[in-house]
Amino acid sequence: MAFPRLIFFLMLAIIPICNAQGLKLGYYEKTCPGAEAIVEKTTSHYISRAPTLAAPLLRMHFHDCFIRGCDGSVLLNSTKNNLAEIDAIPNQSLRGFQVIEAAKSELEQKCPGVVSCADILALVARDAISLIKGPYWNVPLGRRDGKVSIMLEALFNLPPPFANITTLKAQFASVGLNAKDLVVLSGGHTIGNSHCSSFTSRIYNFTGKGDTDPTMDANYVAQLKSKCTSINDVKTIVEMDPGSFKTFDGSYYSLVAKRRGLFQSDAALLDDNETKAYVKLQAMSHGSTFFKDFAESMEKMGRIGVLTGKAGEIRKRCSFIN
Repeated sequence: MAFPRLIFFLMLAIIPICNAQGLKLGYYEKTCPGAEAIVEKTTSHYISRAPTLAAPLLRMHFHDCFIRGCDGSVLLNSTKNNLAEIDAIPNQSLRGFQVIEAAKSELEQKCPGVVSCADILALVARDAISLIKGPYWNVPLGRRDGKVSIMLEALFNLPPPFANITTLKAQFASVGLNAKDLVVLSGGHTIGNSHCSSFTSRIYNFTGKGDTDPTMDANYVAQLKSKCTSINDVKTIVEMDPGSFKTFDGSYYSLVAKRRGLFQSDAALLDDNETKAYVKLQAMSHGSTFFKDFAESMEKMGRIGVLTGKAGEIRKRCSFIN
């Protein structure tokens, strides 16, 4: 189970928790009192009406942190002189930007130029997952917004759904995350949907000979083929965690253990001793430590490459550099 939110508020009131990068809990207590409550209220407004937004908002935070660190660079629009991360193929299916912009608009009215878009994104991702009864984690604040966003960096450096375990471990290690973080954060696939195009090669043309991925459960392949009717299907979406895609729980690991992981990157977790052991543990224990582990890895991820102090800027609008 997630820790009660009250405990975190008590910790916030008693002990200012800091880290070496200058992030700390309660960062806006004096400069913008109530900032975190405003973000939570805004997030709640959207999630209460569209709970399925939680998954893309979590994914947006993940995609932001993996490219240049958690600096809000994924939020920037392209310009006539620059193609930004937002237009990279892996990011073209991101949604939920209106939640970030709405929270930013509210905060700009109360405290102009104080709260960064990078911090808002980190808070929205946490609050969205908490609001659908998922884990709750600490979000130390103080990030500043990056001024650089390059499409090709996102295209080549985001972990792809077809990656093998060697590539995945290397990509996670490059941002300071280990094999445990990889298998824990992959558990985020317990919610949300995917376009068929992210996995149809596994079920229609795995080695270029019109075959299926032999590591995938045959019955699951048949189910997927009934939904994604050809390898060229780019419109249909399917649940990543069938039957439980709206519920944040440990069922993802049970599926992976049964060779029913949707992506190659899910199946790859069985190709490493450490990640395989974690999958089996959560599958057997019904996700007994998943919430706690997810909270720890998310807090760790939220510190990747942050800009603090005088680095970067505080954007007035999240989609434009000042």
